[in-house]
Amino acid sequence: MNEYQKKYQEQAIYQMSPAELLLLTYEEGIKCLKKAQYLLEEKKYETFDGNMDRATRIVRYLQQTLDMEQPVSGDLNRIYEYLLFDLSRVRAGRERRAEELPGMITILEELRDGFSGASKQASGTLPPRESRILV
Repeated sequence: MNEYQKKYQEQAIYQMSPAELLLLTYEEGIKCLKKAQYLLEEKKYETFDGNMDRATRIVRYLQQTLDMEQPVSGDLNRIYEYLLFDLSRVRAGRERRAEELPGMITILEELRDGFSGASKQASGTLPPRESRILV
């Protein structure tokens, strides 16, 4: 990646809304876990460890940025604690815990999708659930 591309990406990030940044963070976590899963299958442990480290940092970041004044934050905190626990187990056990990775990916995908829907609803691009008329 050349310097112009890096500057463009930085500018794009600075112009994102908080919701877009949150979704991007989830996307990066999902990408790291999918890559780690592939690397584990290929027995490329050094690169696997790097992706697991990055996924762990992302989940910790998500946990640390929770606004604990919000009612949902307690539930999210427990989910992030579970993910951090599982990430450490997978990393320590490697093959014995490889089956845990798809579940963690699913959790992050569901959280991403939930926040994406909430963001669309809050911005007015998606009607509230109660007001949708099903035909």
